[in-house]
Amino acid sequence: MKLSYCLIFFLFLGIPATVQTQEISLGPEAKISVLSCGPGEDLYASFGHSAFRVQDPAQHIDWVFNYGTFDFDTPNFYLKFARGKLLYALSLQRFENFLYTYQLENRWVREQILDLDAEQRNSLFRFLQENHRPENRYYKYDFLFENCATKIPEVLKTVLGPELGYEYTFAKTDRSFRDLIQMNLRRNSWSSFGIDLALGAVIDRQARPEEFIFLPEFVYSQMQEASLDGKPLVQRERLILDFNNPNVDTYFTVTPLFWLLILLLFTMAFTLIDYRNDTRNRWFDFLLFSFSGLCGLVIAFLWFFTDHTSTQWNANILWAFPVNLIFASLLIQKSPSSKYLMPYLCLLLAFLGIAIILWIAGIQEFAPIIGVLWGCLGLRYVFLICHFNPRL
Repeated sequence: MKLSYCLIFFLFLGIPATVQTQEISLGPEAKISVLSCGPGEDLYASFGHSAFRVQDPAQHIDWVFNYGTFDFDTPNFYLKFARGKLLYALSLQRFENFLYTYQLENRWVREQILDLDAEQRNSLFRFLQENHRPENRYYKYDFLFENCATKIPEVLKTVLGPELGYEYTFAKTDRSFRDLIQMNLRRNSWSSFGIDLALGAVIDRQARPEEFIFLPEFVYSQMQEASLDGKPLVQRERLILDFNNPNVDTYFTVTPLFWLLILLLFTMAFTLIDYRNDTRNRWFDFLLFSFSGLCGLVIAFLWFFTDHTSTQWNANILWAFPVNLIFASLLIQKSPSSKYLMPYLCLLLAFLGIAIILWIAGIQEFAPIIGVLWGCLGLRYVFLICHFNPRL
């Protein structure tokens, strides 16, 4: 998955022609299993992956049905991806090709073989074959509710019906969607910081137990507890690839906290110099307001002009305010003359206060290190208010 969310991206791989041209029935030695794959170092791989595996030695079938793929040749690919309109697809590849990727990336792969009778195996296989047809394979991706992981229990429930029961004892802790996402990320990393900036308050509600499965690790747990006709759904498990989760050491100098502290030091130094000399560094104000304004444009775009449900109601727009871009061009002037400047600066300061209140009230969680950036903005806003109003 990749952020959107989910953000797992795989190449749209070759599809055996036999699946497209005829319906295949599985023999008595066939097996169907759920594959769960560990996280990788890159953001797109941070959340792992889930897929179906179908094996039939008599017919030399060892295929992986993968709901986490898309076509790079899609017209306007990047625009559709940014706007949340890119269709994902069910693709099919040989197991050895699927596994090769995880061997290269040192990611673990676990297999849960399902305890299905011949009729149930063929029903599931026919469903996957039918779902793989060109007219059926595409679906509207949603990071939280419709991805490669959620498709696994959804397909099983559709095929196996009410005899299939799911338990959710693994989802004991009260956690929000944001908490679950951040479990797979290093806190002081650009990916963690970026996700907290891009995703809105909608992901700060408590996730219901059945909603944990947007992450592949919880699909694995769900399969362990699932039952079919009163018996465990999983017949047995095996570890195909055994690698530890990546633990990448990162220099502090490349983390967002380091660079935000540098920004804070510059803000304090420039503000102190300006205060003592009764002057104002126009270029610093221009850059600071331009930066926050550009961040605000991205947040507004994700909120209002995309289909991403997880980017709505994002209170980061209170500090990353798009209108700052207009006032940046005003503050580059030596003596900006605008009757709106003072009220606007006061409004920005009030917005910072509202953001803090929303955080304390638990309405939206912000990146923990965002306080450093707020300190930069708040300090400069207070200075500008005092500078443009000598009576203060």
